[in-house]
Amino acid sequence: MKIGYTINMRAQPTEKKIYVIGHRNPDTDSVVAAAAYANFKQLQGVKNCFAARAGKPTPQTEYIFNRFKVPMPELIPDLIPKVQYYYKQPVISVKESASLWEALKKIEAERIRVLPVITEDGTFHSILHYSAFAQKILQMVNPQQKTVVQTSLNLLSSVIDAQVILSYKPDELKKSPILIAGSEFSTFCEHLKMNIPENTIVLSGDRRDIQEYAIKSNVRILICTGGIVLSKELRSLAEKHKVSVIISPYDTLSTALLLIYSMPVTGASSQEITPLRSETTVKKAATMLADAPAKTLPVVDNDNKVIGIVTEGDIYREANIEIILVDHNEQTQAVEGVENFKIIEIIDHHRVGNMPTKHPITFINKPVGATCTIIANLYREQRIPLDYNIAGILLCGILADTLMLQSATTTDIDRNTAEYLANITNIDLETLGKELLNVASNIAGRSADQLIHQDMKEYHEGSISFTVSQIEVEDQSQVLERKQEFIDVLEAERQKGDKLFAALMITNITYLTSFLLIAAKPDFLSQITVPKQEESVYVLKSIVSRKKQLMPLLSEILAAYGV
Repeated sequence: MKIGYTINMRAQPTEKKIYVIGHRNPDTDSVVAAAAYANFKQLQGVKNCFAARAGKPTPQTEYIFNRFKVPMPELIPDLIPKVQYYYKQPVISVKESASLWEALKKIEAERIRVLPVITEDGTFHSILHYSAFAQKILQMVNPQQKTVVQTSLNLLSSVIDAQVILSYKPDELKKSPILIAGSEFSTFCEHLKMNIPENTIVLSGDRRDIQEYAIKSNVRILICTGGIVLSKELRSLAEKHKVSVIISPYDTLSTALLLIYSMPVTGASSQEITPLRSETTVKKAATMLADAPAKTLPVVDNDNKVIGIVTEGDIYREANIEIILVDHNEQTQAVEGVENFKIIEIIDHHRVGNMPTKHPITFINKPVGATCTIIANLYREQRIPLDYNIAGILLCGILADTLMLQSATTTDIDRNTAEYLANITNIDLETLGKELLNVASNIAGRSADQLIHQDMKEYHEGSISFTVSQIEVEDQSQVLERKQEFIDVLEAERQKGDKLFAALMITNITYLTSFLLIAAKPDFLSQITVPKQEESVYVLKSIVSRKKQLMPLLSEILAAYGV
């Protein structure tokens, strides 16, 4: 077998995953759209497409997914580049019980730089690389000291393809001096006496005198090289003295060379290597890889199981994930770090923002009340039947984002689509709408921070930025009674990034009107022209849509402010 250093890697990047994900602080339409569109793509044959969410679901969203028994999309709180998006699979590894010879053959056959060594249950133990291997072999073949190999009869036999004649304690690992019977009988006897015979491995050709003396001295293992067969008398003698005997098909020199490789792979592997974890950031991984043998490290999960391998070059290549955005198209609303990955599609119903892409993409943007409306109609256009559960969550997504089809953003397309989905599920729209409103408007026991951040969007106009959150209630007094608590959270949000203002739109779902709670710089407050109910609280009569009604109004106010 040829053993040499090679830089080729057989392990390939894992199949790219496609994540369908909505905006930060996702509302019901965002999470449902992700789940339904991932299902749509899978039904089209894109099996590696998965739904994700960028934040904690609202109580309304959780209620919907539980009601229709649809799995909640995977939480991906950020897309900061991590090792999990770059490592290769499948993992070529070797168990700690394997011989060094087996490990080296695997390195050569698989054309890999380093070989992870794992325990019997798959956890990381160490890695074998050529530097560690070379250092160990140089220590063992040092002519100024005896050659001692830690091995077992089973490992030794497998490496030299030996025929086992007698076997005692075959799995016992023991450090054994190697004694080659290449000298006069008397000299051999002196050499054997210089060692502990019970630990010694003796290599002999057809020297009967050597064989007999070795057996009577109770050596650990007698290896007959060159295919030499032990006589019946000596076999019986070896059995009596419990000496293991094996026949090597190779000559004495070749057998002696191979013996060195019969040690367990752990004898030459390095335990000083710290593996990467899947959640390790690429920035940190780059530093660790720069100092790693062959610029390569294994990747382990939270149970320390080896799940992949990554090289320094891998982290500078294209990642093994791609992104589909739903219910938003502005980078300020996207999950943090999305700009590091390839965006292949956007499906949205908001204004066109500033999401740059490096490649041409599929961009579907329609002026309807909900992204779920667009996705439901994609099923219809492609003649893909909707099952009850997906139809159910899509219907809820439409109702939630259009305030039960009463928002100013609602279109005839939304109404027709809702009727179509209601027909599939046999659910009464009014009854389902009341269920969803009751869940959404229940804010008892929830903090101002939770309510403000559950559906908060950040906007940019010129050089300034601001946030607008929205909650739906049956009675606004339950929020206004806690006004100071909400103002404090809004002010803290405003000061992050030095925003012009942070606002909370409180929509009364009973009377279809809203109130604006706002923390802002004093000179901006003087520009607000809508009726003021009390300090920091403004009345938005008949306004229920943040997108279609409030944002145009805020744009006018910002223009008057000089933005």
